[in-house]
Amino acid sequence: MSQPTDPNARLTEEQLHSQLIYDGKVVHLYLDTVKLPNGNTTRREIVRHSGAVAIVPLDAERRIILVRQFRYAAGRVLLEVPAGTLEVGESPDVCAVRELQEEIGYRPNKLQKIGGVFVAPGYTTEFIHLYLASDLVPSRLDADDDELLEIVRLPLGEVLARIRRGEIADAKTISAIFLAQEHLK
Repeated sequence: MSQPTDPNARLTEEQLHSQLIYDGKVVHLYLDTVKLPNGNTTRREIVRHSGAVAIVPLDAERRIILVRQFRYAAGRVLLEVPAGTLEVGESPDVCAVRELQEEIGYRPNKLQKIGGVFVAPGYTTEFIHLYLASDLVPSRLDADDDELLEIVRLPLGEVLARIRRGEIADAKTISAIFLAQEHLK
């Protein structure tokens, strides 16, 4: 009897070489040479990222707490769920609690992982862990020096309406809201 073969093997690429092009604070850009399953080689530009968290926080009135902030890369102010980058060695759960304290001034007594998403797997390793946070208690940590945020509280129905109208266009926020819906009924 033959051993079952890995169904992903015929699609998997093998890294032959990796060269660091840019080593930044948040991202690290590599130019990788890979061998394709058909034997050909090609190059991949990969942004390596430590990962992140995004949290759907519910206040006592079951409104979702969002943050408005200018996003330089997007060139505009976006409405988003609180989120942040994992620090070296930090677990996603710890990061989620820290980010809530920094961005909205609350610590959750209940934190539930609801999923996760790759941001853009064609060029980055960034994976965002998604959470639902409730039973919030005031607990402020100093915000990051480079973040200027406004807090917005909206009921789920209004958040969904803004997503449908294109007023909320942030992928992590849309993903987190849709995954949180089943827990909010």
